[in-house]
Amino acid sequence: MGALRRAADLIGRWFALLVLLGGLVGLLFPTATSALSPAITPLLGVIMFGMGLTLRTADFALVLRHPQAVLAGLVAQYVLMPLLGWGIGTLFGFSAALLAGMVLVGATPGGTASNVVVYLSRGHVALSVAMTSVSTLLAPLLTPLLVLWLAGSTLPVDAVGLFSSIVKVVLVPVVLGIVVRALLTRWVERVLPLLPLVSVTGIVVVVAAVVGGNASTLASVGVLLLLAVVLHNACGLLLGYGAARLAGVSEPGRRAISVEVGMQNSGLAASLATTHFTPLAALPAALFSVWHNLSGAIVASFWSRRPAGEQDSTEEASSARS
Repeated sequence: MGALRRAADLIGRWFALLVLLGGLVGLLFPTATSALSPAITPLLGVIMFGMGLTLRTADFALVLRHPQAVLAGLVAQYVLMPLLGWGIGTLFGFSAALLAGMVLVGATPGGTASNVVVYLSRGHVALSVAMTSVSTLLAPLLTPLLVLWLAGSTLPVDAVGLFSSIVKVVLVPVVLGIVVRALLTRWVERVLPLLPLVSVTGIVVVVAAVVGGNASTLASVGVLLLLAVVLHNACGLLLGYGAARLAGVSEPGRRAISVEVGMQNSGLAASLATTHFTPLAALPAALFSVWHNLSGAIVASFWSRRPAGEQDSTEEASSARS
């Protein structure tokens, strides 16, 4: 167990680099990595189960104690990010598939690594955990509706199919994880430090598979799409912070909401795009997965050197998930 924990810690620290390497492997070995595409959805289910294992009822109690902060974050998450994805994709003149991919990235819940980034940023960790949890549970309803609204005019959207997929690969595994933790608390707490081994490996495989399946297309749209993804992520971080400030949230809370809005569950977006659209539609999610982990490291480095002011959440470090 000691060796596995050290390996998990190492993988957690080098998450961004490993995801980048996964993309490079997909680019260099497209045939081999594209064959991994059928594993994307099962891997995401395993990752979501792991996320459920990290959740407790206390994580949801914050919603009742600070509803304005959670609501500000959720509005930014499910209003600003989908609209940004559609607006940027339209501005760049993307094809219907790529536009749908941009919207999907914007319409998914917070990313699984966001809580660690918030902790490193000296942000409000408990708020970050609550936002990730609530936005994930809302995803089966909101994600299909948003994609249908924003991308339905350019590409056929099976909203019922999207709902069914999210229930199967997100809601059921997360709820199952919560139940398992409630019933087997001591056992789960022993294995929690090992979860980065599973989640990071899963995301790296997803990125490699999607990039490998679209390696030839990257030559023609790669730079422009990367620019769109960087812009989407940057606007999410900035507007998330701005929305929290307008709502009167303290500085630690602003940092948490900024990261939660800017870092998306790109693995879910890639899985949904591969299943319900085309492999090309999954490409924005793959690039987003690489970039938002790099930008998250940059943001954490920047904020970690600056006091968070009142209600500094480093005292809530125990709530952070890996």
